[in-house]
Amino acid sequence: MADLQRFARGHRHAARWPSWLAALLLLGLSSPLYAAAGPLDLTPTGVGVIAVALFVLAYMLVMAEEKIHMRKSKPVLVAAGIIWALIGWVYVDAGLSAESEHAFRETLLEFTELMLFLLVAMTYINAMEERRVFDALRSWMIRKGFSYKQLFWLTGSLAFIISPVADNLTTALLMCAVVTKVAEGDKRFINLCCINIVVAANAGGAFSPFGDITTLMVWQAGVVDFNEFFVLLVPSLVNYLIPAVVMSLFINNRKPEGIYEDVWLKRGARRIIALFLLTVATAVAGHTLLHLPPVLGMMTGLGYLQFFGYYLRRSLPRSLERKRERYTRRGDYKKLQQLGSVVPFDVFSRVARAEWDTLLFFYGVVMCVGGLGFMGYLAMMSELLYAQWDATWANIALGLISAVVDNIPVMFAVLTMEPEMSHGHWLLITLTAGVGGSLLSIGSAAGVAVMGQSRGAYTFMGHLRWAPIIMLGYAASIVAHLMLNGATFSVFNH
Repeated sequence: MADLQRFARGHRHAARWPSWLAALLLLGLSSPLYAAAGPLDLTPTGVGVIAVALFVLAYMLVMAEEKIHMRKSKPVLVAAGIIWALIGWVYVDAGLSAESEHAFRETLLEFTELMLFLLVAMTYINAMEERRVFDALRSWMIRKGFSYKQLFWLTGSLAFIISPVADNLTTALLMCAVVTKVAEGDKRFINLCCINIVVAANAGGAFSPFGDITTLMVWQAGVVDFNEFFVLLVPSLVNYLIPAVVMSLFINNRKPEGIYEDVWLKRGARRIIALFLLTVATAVAGHTLLHLPPVLGMMTGLGYLQFFGYYLRRSLPRSLERKRERYTRRGDYKKLQQLGSVVPFDVFSRVARAEWDTLLFFYGVVMCVGGLGFMGYLAMMSELLYAQWDATWANIALGLISAVVDNIPVMFAVLTMEPEMSHGHWLLITLTAGVGGSLLSIGSAAGVAVMGQSRGAYTFMGHLRWAPIIMLGYAASIVAHLMLNGATFSVFNH
């Protein structure tokens, strides 16, 4: 999910100037789903210029979050309010207030669907984290005593496999925690592993509707069907494997010191995993068979979790009594002590722990760029990108831009433009927007989060040194898509 973009400590200032240029370029591109340009063209007016300036200022404050210690949601929330207030003022003056009100409501509806979907997914991930699912996986990997090279390939492969379900951010943080614990102090190895993990997590998220916010948007918009995302599996795998193979050649194949960590799953952990898979199946079935928005299935799945949470709370005393008797007979006093720290499962505490700053930031971005699109900037840039350029090159360029700017507004822009391009080109922009963020450490939520967790072992400059190799993977994934899916989805017949 690339909506967490911000600068990590240390060398992050080195990437600011391209971010500003990309932000300026994206001003005309950004707009939320289905928001169309209004009846009044405000691009040549002072109101339009002020709105653009506000968006630039808000975006600059978002990227300076680490330095000024202000959460990224604040500037975009204020900017969104002012931009739509300016639109409302102009349209009221022109006697067209109904049009601006309708546009705002449509934009808000699209955001609400995505927000509720993300909220349920975050709640399940938080529930699995609270039940120690991820801790148990990390503990198993540590106990096995893998060599550095085995650890490199294992964490990367698991990141690629888990991210389509758990999202790229959660997966990258989990794998990074393993690497930093096992190879503590070896900054060179941690840096290489973290780069590999970020690339793998972003690549894995690109071929699944649940892997990233951008793929979720494409699926909910009905542009790409659920099963069609999986044709991007091979291109995504190519994107991950090429840099991984090259980087693995620079790893000393030695074993880290043995570390043992005893982690036990809390009661209901496996059943919550099963409920999450059932929730995903419900969302997919509702969208595919009944043609209803996927958010319906996800909210139904939240109900599954609430019922199961009720069961866990009501049956907790009996469960504790049975376990206490069993551990007493065995003389397992360590587990008897652990029983004393057991607390009831609370669904709403998991909801409260969702990343609300991210969700509010998402709202601000959607409403800001929705206002800019309604003013007419979208139509202007759509003409430049998809009428004067070839769709293939336009989609490749947008993928590169997503390395320095959030891929959320990039995907919003393309979905809103609804350019006349083949299905294969829609799959191409899904791929490039998903994996393009791997080119820089600040280009994706996974990269930014891992920079913060690695405590200086994984840095902007450390990632930048391998950017040419990652670029090879980016180019190869595009070639793989054109070769494998070009004829099927008419990529060459735009």
